[in-house]
Amino acid sequence: MNTPVPPAGGQIDQAALPALFAPRGADTHKGSFGTVGVVGGGPGMTGAALLAARAALKTGAGKVLVGFAQETPPMACDPLQPELMLRDARSLLEEDWGVTAWVAGCGIGTGILAANVLSELFVLRRGSPLVLDADGLNLLARGEIQPSWGAGPVVLTPHPAEAGRLLGAGAADVQADRTEAARELARRYQAWIVLKGAGTVVCSPEGELRINTSGNPGLATAGTGDVLAGMLGSLIAQKLPLDQAVSGAVWLHGAAADALVSRGIGPIGLTAGELADAARGLRNGAPGAGSQGKNGPARP
Repeated sequence: MNTPVPPAGGQIDQAALPALFAPRGADTHKGSFGTVGVVGGGPGMTGAALLAARAALKTGAGKVLVGFAQETPPMACDPLQPELMLRDARSLLEEDWGVTAWVAGCGIGTGILAANVLSELFVLRRGSPLVLDADGLNLLARGEIQPSWGAGPVVLTPHPAEAGRLLGAGAADVQADRTEAARELARRYQAWIVLKGAGTVVCSPEGELRINTSGNPGLATAGTGDVLAGMLGSLIAQKLPLDQAVSGAVWLHGAAADALVSRGIGPIGLTAGELADAARGLRNGAPGAGSQGKNGPARP
């Protein structure tokens, strides 16, 4: 597929994202950088929620909690990232933990428990921003949850097949006019849309479009979408201006893959779990790749 030609609104590149690289004040503390709540990780998919949560932490969130969509948490502690606070989803939702951005749907499944947990989150999120990903989008498309998520920003992150389900169309129809598909989703759901794929399209609820320039085919592997969802929640929780948080997470995700490829880590065999460390390095000034990977645009 050819890389899409950017419409009015232009491209997402590093120069357009000053907030992503703004220095932190000396008198800040963990409360200064938000609390991310990740709701997902149903049976057999625990790793999806952990990938999102680890990415949120390493992209700079002050605190990250995980609520697994299981009757009891599958583990007491993440051995690779013990800083994460792990619970079952209902106990996370039943108490006010001060969450400033939610990431929901990563590996959550499509059963009754998943639908009930998401519906409960929509009621209880208290206007905090919400990133809805993966099976959360499939449940929405099937009508098993409703877009009754109330006030506060919402970001939907479909790949082409998920976008097609949300629109009642096929993935090929979405790919035939990706910008129009993103605009229609934004209009229908009054949400920010991140339409993933080669040249990820970001569309605001008002229909303003931007095309991402970073990334490469190394992102075409399981779990990279979970990492992107975690990055989105993290930057939003840190209170970057919303347009820069959404576009910045998309660009940073691709730029992390570019930085890995420049070091010989991928594109073949690049893994989702490697992206968060590379993204952290870029935010802290480590040398990265250019505005677009040498192997073509991103396919998360």
